[in-house]
Amino acid sequence: MAGEQTLPFDVDEVAGDRPQKSMTIGAVCKALAQEFPDISISKIRYLEDQKLLNPRRTPGGYRLYSPSDVVRLRTILRLQRDEFLPLRVIRQELASGRADAGDASVTSGASTAGAGKRKRRASVSVQEGGPMYPLEDVLEETRASAELVRELEDYGVIKGDVRAGTHYYDETEREIIRAVTELARYGVGGRNLRVFRSSADREAALLQQILAPALRSRNPERRKEALEALENLAAVASHLKHLLLIRDLRRIAN
Repeated sequence: MAGEQTLPFDVDEVAGDRPQKSMTIGAVCKALAQEFPDISISKIRYLEDQKLLNPRRTPGGYRLYSPSDVVRLRTILRLQRDEFLPLRVIRQELASGRADAGDASVTSGASTAGAGKRKRRASVSVQEGGPMYPLEDVLEETRASAELVRELEDYGVIKGDVRAGTHYYDETEREIIRAVTELARYGVGGRNLRVFRSSADREAALLQQILAPALRSRNPERRKEALEALENLAAVASHLKHLLLIRDLRRIAN
């Protein structure tokens, strides 16, 4: 809604006996810009469309974000940036009570970059299905260029799906595009991603070898257990790879 980012603070949120200020979408965007340079009003609205945020509205239709809304938004952005979790998994994390504590100071404009960030093993889902997103929406959400997406397809990093002449990508591929867009800022292109693709292919082959009999089982319960084990092993492998990378980077830094 035009102009909503210029509204003043609305002091009507109460926690105990202390009133707390609600913030307009523009104020939230400005307050989080230091920690998340790519944040935009359209991105916040997109997260709202995905039912991840639910700010209250004034009678005039303007969005007002409470301190808890801002904490929730920061958690979402950190899970996207630091753990590359798809929105489906982030939704599960939030439903289970995941939130960064101590971030309400953003409502006063204080910088809390890096505060409250917790390291954890990323959730992994190998189940197919879920929403598909048209290329136009993916480009807007990830800030990627159409050329980069085509390059990723050329190198087999993503493949997408074409429906009625429109390219669609699932949630995992969209998050791959987001991650590569971050790497592209440092000159990493599609041709450099072969090392990531090769590593992922080898890890997937290893996990498949470990669980192949159970995954091929016709017993629904056994197959369900195998899928859960596969997701757990994938999370452990991802965490181990992260630790090994940190170890090697420390050697470079020192």
